[in-house]
Amino acid sequence: MSTLFEALWNGDDDGVVRALRAGADPEAREDAETALYRAAVGNQPVAVRLLLAAGADPARRGGEDDADLPLCGAACGGHAEVVRALLAAGVDPDQEEGYGFTALAWAIRLGHTEVVRELLEAGAAPDRPGPDGLAPLVAAARRGSTSCVRALLEHGAGSRAEALDEARRWIGADMAAVLRRGLVEGGGAGDTYEAVVRRVPEDGGVTVIVELLREDGAPTRGDERQTGHAAIATLLEGALGLRTPHEELAGRALRCGDPAQDAWTTAVAALTARPDDTVATTATTWCAAPDALRRALGVQVLAALPGHTARALPVLRGLAREVGAELREAGAGGVAGAAAGAGSPFPREPALSLAVALGQCADAGAVPGLLGLAGHPDGEVRRQTAAALTGLVPTGHAEAVGVLVGLSRDHEPRVRDWATLALAELPDDTPAVREALAARLADPDPETAAEAARGLAIRQDPRAIEALARVLADGDPDGPARETALAALEHVADPRTRTRLEWTPPRGR
Repeated sequence: MSTLFEALWNGDDDGVVRALRAGADPEAREDAETALYRAAVGNQPVAVRLLLAAGADPARRGGEDDADLPLCGAACGGHAEVVRALLAAGVDPDQEEGYGFTALAWAIRLGHTEVVRELLEAGAAPDRPGPDGLAPLVAAARRGSTSCVRALLEHGAGSRAEALDEARRWIGADMAAVLRRGLVEGGGAGDTYEAVVRRVPEDGGVTVIVELLREDGAPTRGDERQTGHAAIATLLEGALGLRTPHEELAGRALRCGDPAQDAWTTAVAALTARPDDTVATTATTWCAAPDALRRALGVQVLAALPGHTARALPVLRGLAREVGAELREAGAGGVAGAAAGAGSPFPREPALSLAVALGQCADAGAVPGLLGLAGHPDGEVRRQTAAALTGLVPTGHAEAVGVLVGLSRDHEPRVRDWATLALAELPDDTPAVREALAARLADPDPETAAEAARGLAIRQDPRAIEALARVLADGDPDGPARETALAALEHVADPRTRTRLEWTPPRGR
């Protein structure tokens, strides 16, 4: 093996430099592979740039029958930085390698959205069929990659009706069974396999991976597919101007069961794009449903409908009061119980959606409802409650101040951080607020400590000065805590003290 290829196999960029300086040919081949192809497949962007600078041709084919292209090899692996380097060197984004594949065709079929976007931005044809005859949008719909579909739609890809048919075909399918059947049918007659299934949350949904093992445990082959077909159908229906029935959109959201997934968020977006009384009435009905997830869906849709805050707020506040009453009745209410990690039979939804929705209303009338959610045993609900209360609490609201003080002592750092921010933003300047902020100056989370110092600086409390100096000197020089501390300096009244703090260099430890 040549010195150049040895360096590439070992991922040794310095070795690549030494080999090229010693006269290695940047167009060299070993085992039919060009050096550039090896670096591209190996996701070695530095080596790729070094070879290009030394004169390697980014469009030169390699491999058996000269069928392989560096750009396609990088696209197969999802190596976006390598793809960027090759495109910057002038390679044609639509260059075909053996068997009719382009880099875009590979990236779409393997779900590498960042690479898809790079290629489209570089001018790759969004409608060029792959070797299987599928238009890119149809191939992305079959793959189940919502983000690839979005990228193609943004670049004007056609075949939208065909892609919609493809997406609808796979909604609700048992993808693991589909992949296993395809793999087994491609095996030898009489072979017996064990299927190993993994489900990986990614890209706004779930990727299903199936691998076949022989009886002796040896791996044979595998396949994978994403499950964003419901979200894709919703996106394509919107692109085609189709008005999907409310209940069908709800079914797609509820089938995925996760408000963070694309199937849910695209359904909510499609519904809230119809700001009419029918949607508002339907969402209000869902808010009273016995199923917790359907209530959460109703909450999200109702809160996001433009111009319907006056109608939404009483419904949301009433639901929040119900959750708070149930928590108190079960003995799980109260910030102290939540902070101690008290157990509860209460699920995260619809409480989490209520906290977010009440915050979106941006109305002080939401405060009573939010206070009922502060004792929820789920930390994310408490965090969102604290975040929603930030800037909403009117002057003199003793109950809200007490709740935020309690949340600022929560056992979860992210809850303390948001509660401390909310305390800092309160219009009140009372001993209770100051002492609660001072208690957080030594918080193990640097951002929480910085927020506490900012809150005290706003109130001209001298305890802020030492705390700000500590954050500025000892904190991460590029971290958010330092940014918060620097922002707090505008509240330091004494010019000499402010100048000293502004010139405090980070120790870099």
